[in-house]
Amino acid sequence: MKSNGSNGTNGKDLSPQNDWTTNPRWEGITRPYTPQDVERLRGSMQIEYTIARHGAERLWDLLHTEAFVPSLGAMTGNQAIQQVKAGLPAIYVSGWQVAADANDVGQMYPDQSLYPVDSVPNLVRRINQALIRADQIHHSEGKNGLHWFAPCIADAEAGFGGNLNAFELMKAMIEAGAAAVHFEDQLSSAKKCGHLGGKVLVPTCEFIQKLIAARLAADVMGVPTLIMARTDANSAHLLTSDVDPYDREFLTGNRTPEGFFCIRGGIESAIARATAYAPYVELLWCETSEPNLEEARKFAEGVHAKYPDRMLAYNCSPSFNWKKKLDDTTIARFQTELAAMGYKYQFITLAGFHSLNLAMFELARGYRLSGMTAYARLQEKEFSRERDYGYEAVKHQRFVGTGYFDSVAQVIAGGASSITALAGSTEQEQFTPTPAPPYAGHGPDPACQPILGECPSIPSPEQVIPEIKPAKPHVG
Repeated sequence: MKSNGSNGTNGKDLSPQNDWTTNPRWEGITRPYTPQDVERLRGSMQIEYTIARHGAERLWDLLHTEAFVPSLGAMTGNQAIQQVKAGLPAIYVSGWQVAADANDVGQMYPDQSLYPVDSVPNLVRRINQALIRADQIHHSEGKNGLHWFAPCIADAEAGFGGNLNAFELMKAMIEAGAAAVHFEDQLSSAKKCGHLGGKVLVPTCEFIQKLIAARLAADVMGVPTLIMARTDANSAHLLTSDVDPYDREFLTGNRTPEGFFCIRGGIESAIARATAYAPYVELLWCETSEPNLEEARKFAEGVHAKYPDRMLAYNCSPSFNWKKKLDDTTIARFQTELAAMGYKYQFITLAGFHSLNLAMFELARGYRLSGMTAYARLQEKEFSRERDYGYEAVKHQRFVGTGYFDSVAQVIAGGASSITALAGSTEQEQFTPTPAPPYAGHGPDPACQPILGECPSIPSPEQVIPEIKPAKPHVG
């Protein structure tokens, strides 16, 4: 019996050294390990992660060609499809939303890292699989105008443990197809939503090691995944240890019953930490307690004083009461002003949670009050959105791929299958095709109207600040 043969390299050089030294993509990124370390840890066969690589490369390009990249948190594959169809260029995958209603144990949790560690990677995978199916459906119909593979930016929370846990979690994110992953500088075992109290930070040097672990994982996988470092130092008041001299200027001298060190939180602490993280990541995010442009400017200026080219991210959070904090004009120009400061990635973390709950509440309330009239109203709204903006889910059978799998069946049967599903369906009979281009508008959209009643019109960015032109929708 012959041996199993040589390993998968066949003598090929798997070292990333040439890429690191010649590719401008890595300018300013610090790696405290060698290409030989990466080559040794990769194994003998380099496996390709096409979705993750494509997403990372596309996101990098968007961040460098658009004023900023906006995205919404998606809880399901269908929500991601609607976001891409509406023209959004990227998808955010929130740990908060996974905790609330998209985790692998089917529980509803607060944002405290209580769900299984693979839950976010699994949601990333489901989203990418939904986008793959949408692309297959449209391609089979000869519709190739929309780029379905929007990059996913995923939440790794505090890494679910130590450096090795972060290393493995990063690998799982890449296997699932994440384009970018963010980690936060909280103590993993006591992790909280950034808008809750009781947050405990780890020493700066400890978090830097976690960022290095994430980078090493991406390098071992051979994917240029973007890494985002989030600091909660703006509102945190506890620290696990005073071991790092870098943190000591913010110590108050007090201790808690659990042994934690009390610290002075605030924007200066956040700037100090972000500056320390900057060499290891592509993006920096300071979690804030309110939508405050002056605070955002101070953070940006503090970081850019030392790292002028480092990109920033901003959470336009549903935890803020926007109308209570800002007037309509400021809300309308908020993102363009952030973009001018260097906040290249801006996202609404919990958009999926809030849109899902409000839409179902309004339908349920309407159904209780007026029965089928409420659902007929919703359906008429779907027809209207289909006609005006290209919304497709009103034809739910076609939307989920019935026609696509009819095509598969016909190919298998040599075109002679008599059991295809879409032909003879009520959808084909009753839902008249009304093709329309994808919605590319930027102002008040009638889609914001609730099922019961009307909502006030919000001025578009052009109406409020005419000199600002919104980014074009991403197609092609």
